[in-house]
Amino acid sequence: MPELAWDTIIAGLIGDRLQKPRTAGITMVIDTGVGLRQMQDILELAGHCIDHWKFGFGTSVFHTRKVLEEKLGRLADQGILSYPGGTLLEVALVEHHCRDYMKHAVDLGFCAMEISDGTIPLPPFRRRNMIRCARDAGLIPITEVGKKDPRKQPTATEVAEQALEDLENGAEWVVVEGRESGKDVGIYDQHGQVINDSVTSIRDALGAAAARLIWEAPLQDQQTYLIRRFGTNVGLGNIHPDQVLAVESLRCRLRFDTLHWITDELMRTGVWNPDKVETHGIGLPLARTTP
Repeated sequence: MPELAWDTIIAGLIGDRLQKPRTAGITMVIDTGVGLRQMQDILELAGHCIDHWKFGFGTSVFHTRKVLEEKLGRLADQGILSYPGGTLLEVALVEHHCRDYMKHAVDLGFCAMEISDGTIPLPPFRRRNMIRCARDAGLIPITEVGKKDPRKQPTATEVAEQALEDLENGAEWVVVEGRESGKDVGIYDQHGQVINDSVTSIRDALGAAAARLIWEAPLQDQQTYLIRRFGTNVGLGNIHPDQVLAVESLRCRLRFDTLHWITDELMRTGVWNPDKVETHGIGLPLARTTP
């Protein structure tokens, strides 16, 4: 972890944020068309906050090989897992064997693989075989659960059962479908509001394994809800590249949305009194005050 500009002032505030490499609290960026220079700026500014970089749906198809390999190389240098979107795998399965697709992904420089059936039907044995196929190719398998069509949404129980099965079959993480819009899909209603009962059902069914979930949450209100519900180190996905630091600020209580309910609790319990002048050099234990 590089030295941060305000370490001597706010290190205690962000002390409970897990550092890279981490298995929980993943931040997954979605790339729908980021150029080399833009990527370099993002990595220089926020690379230490990014864990996964997904090339959304089929966007990597339209990169020249030279540009794609350059981008993947820069991500690898930062210790960021890269993978093409699961939709591209679904397209490729129509024409190619799984092994051909996985081998080509490795040749290009990808280090992980998202496995999904968000559009096409996929029998359980094929999903299980693709997880194994990714591992055999040297790729880290990451599955996605849920459907993209609002009319074909699985129940929360079905999402949880599939996630548990994928983890048992060797997936490292499971992404909960939320699309790029965050509306009318998965745990979100048509307005992008979180369906609380669905989240509760999934959490209760997964137990400790819920830490291995990456909730696609493209909208700020969704990110805020999930951080308040699960804490600083909840997995969040489909984060736009220019919003990485904004999301990290949400995680670490450096924005109103997550700071105010911490300070409200500190005032309620008497830990902090706004009328009392602080003692020099002594900070409040905000990092230990969790949602």
